[in-house]
Amino acid sequence: MTHLPHLITDLGFILIIAALATLLFKKLGQPLVLGYLIAGFLVSPHVPFFPTVTDNESIKVWSEIGVIFLLFSLGLEFSFKKLFKVGGSAGFTAAFEVIFMMGLGYLFGRMFGWNSIDSLFFGAILSMSSTTIIVRAFQEMGIKGKKFVELVFGILVVEDIIAILLLVLLTAIAGSGEFSTAELALDGLRLFFFIALWFIVGIFLIPIFLRRIRRLLEDETTLLVAIGLCFLMVMIAAYVGFSPALGAFVMGSLLAETPEGHNMEKVLQPVKNLFAAIFFVSVGMMIDPKILWERWDLVLAVTLLTVIGKFISTFLGAILSGQTRKVSFQSGMSLAQIGEFSFIIASLGVTMKVTSDFLYPLAIATSAVTTFTTPYLIKFSGPVHTWVEARLPEGIKVILDRYQQSFNQEGRVNVGGLIFRTYGLKVLMNTVMVVAILLASKTFLTGEVQSYLQESPWASSVSLFLCLLVCGPFLWGIVLGGPSLGSERDVEELQKLRGLQAGIFAGRLILALILVAAILSQFVTVKMASGVMVAVLIIAAGLAQLWVKKLYQGIEKNFLKNLTEKERKSLVSAEVAKNFLPWEATLGSYEIFPESSIVGQSLRKLSFKEKYGVTVAAVFRGTHRKFAPDGEFIIYPFDRLICFGSEEELQNFHKTLEMERALKTQPTQTDQQDYKLSSFSVTEDSPLKGKSIRESGLREKMHGMVVGIERGSERILGPRASFTILENDLLWVVSDRKQNS
Repeated sequence: MTHLPHLITDLGFILIIAALATLLFKKLGQPLVLGYLIAGFLVSPHVPFFPTVTDNESIKVWSEIGVIFLLFSLGLEFSFKKLFKVGGSAGFTAAFEVIFMMGLGYLFGRMFGWNSIDSLFFGAILSMSSTTIIVRAFQEMGIKGKKFVELVFGILVVEDIIAILLLVLLTAIAGSGEFSTAELALDGLRLFFFIALWFIVGIFLIPIFLRRIRRLLEDETTLLVAIGLCFLMVMIAAYVGFSPALGAFVMGSLLAETPEGHNMEKVLQPVKNLFAAIFFVSVGMMIDPKILWERWDLVLAVTLLTVIGKFISTFLGAILSGQTRKVSFQSGMSLAQIGEFSFIIASLGVTMKVTSDFLYPLAIATSAVTTFTTPYLIKFSGPVHTWVEARLPEGIKVILDRYQQSFNQEGRVNVGGLIFRTYGLKVLMNTVMVVAILLASKTFLTGEVQSYLQESPWASSVSLFLCLLVCGPFLWGIVLGGPSLGSERDVEELQKLRGLQAGIFAGRLILALILVAAILSQFVTVKMASGVMVAVLIIAAGLAQLWVKKLYQGIEKNFLKNLTEKERKSLVSAEVAKNFLPWEATLGSYEIFPESSIVGQSLRKLSFKEKYGVTVAAVFRGTHRKFAPDGEFIIYPFDRLICFGSEEELQNFHKTLEMERALKTQPTQTDQQDYKLSSFSVTEDSPLKGKSIRESGLREKMHGMVVGIERGSERILGPRASFTILENDLLWVVSDRKQNS
């Protein structure tokens, strides 16, 4: 009889019981995660009627691999760009809810006499909602198109990245055994630096690697490449002191920015499902029914705390961010549960042996109860809101309505945000690269140079020269790099910063000088530093004109090319791409503004191919699509041209269009002052009372038009000419300033 290792028999027991449990839960229409947890409980030592897992240590290793695959697949679905697309409301609500629940959980734990580490982990467990359970509930109810659903998805995206940050910070706190605000801030800054560095380097290198092997990527090789890259980042993250889960998540997010990301997600799905099942089963194995029976009152209290606390925190966060009462109410009821990340946080405390025994089964029990309650909370969120709304005092309704209306009004341009959007992000990324090169030079380069030069006194000077040589392009980018013009609106808004250019340049120069001083301090003495800095600046000024500028622009161009490759390839359908891009040429999409000089001209007369090297493959005009237009095709305003050519040719074409747009659509001082927005109230003896807008003659008298009317708490935007004006109405009118001065 052949003897099987315990690991194989244990995996057999786990997968057989998990398969039966998930089939049952699938039949009952319940989340599969709950089936995995029950399967784990059944194969644990606490249940004598089923085979028991004996090699617990090996199962823990498999479950850690499961966490890695779970986070890697989550990263493939996430992508860094999603974080900027979810909107300010979702970001604010998620941050508010997480901070609120962490504080509430910490206070709850301290009130029950728990230590600070238990209370902190408990707060983190309560702050994370379950993406799996919510998405499944929305799918089954068929309500994905509703506004509150979009807000909930945005909140979940932000929660995912916050959960990753919490895993890193809790690991640091658990390692030191105490909570220090200074250490927490330092760990957060360190985490931000490494994520930014990995993002920049990853976006620059990974797409280049994938482009070179693209023709070789079948399902098998795609799977192996994806897993290999995942574990490469896992090892890098562990080497610099972060959790393996962070490395897996970051690599998944980087691959999500590439055209291959979607296919990698698809081929990885079976592997992820297998290891995720093992992870959740291992979680279920740690459920101790004895503890739950003894602390049933605590389980009930924590469940109520989760449902009520998550509802209140999400509702308040959404209201404060300008959402309506109904959207805020339904979002709060949808997020009232804990899920996957809560398990991971709880298992982190157990693995590092810093949390008490009761905390883990308490989190599992709470998750199990809220898993059942979530679909019903979502289903009845609308009727419950209607019931509450009918009993809400009118005074509170008016206050909330005014807050929402004032919050959503478009105000003046935030100059700080505009500066960061056009210059700040680029300066930040270049700064991260300079600091990374400095750390790498100090850690690795100096020792190698000293070893090669046999401890020569010139070793530090050579190391300094090499470090400055590599940092040169990025220092040039900090001081002289052009603004980021990601959209047509950015070109227009850039005009508003003309008067601040001198100050912006001075700030960028000071930052570069500080970085140069930091580099010098690591390689030379203070006495030498002043002289070296002067020499460095003189040499840098000369080199910048020779090759640094060109090198930096090449680096930036390739980075942006890699960053936008996925979007460019998705501009047209797969069939169109197959017809027009047999040699994998690059695609570009350009909307023609009304004042453009190319409007009204034929493609033959415009000669794009001869002038810029680009070819128009298709023209999108409203709902109409014209593929492969001939030379007689006339360009109209707001046409969207789909062009292909080399990266450099498309960039030159794009710059030409944007420069023309900036010149022809630049606002003048007269335009900004020609019109004004004013308001007045209709009194009892007003001649306007009882008349329609057409009969009132306001258009002729004020040389303007009524754009809005406030009637009590009601606001009518763009009223019709037949709209009747009543007493106490507040009329908003846009009129000619000169005619009314």
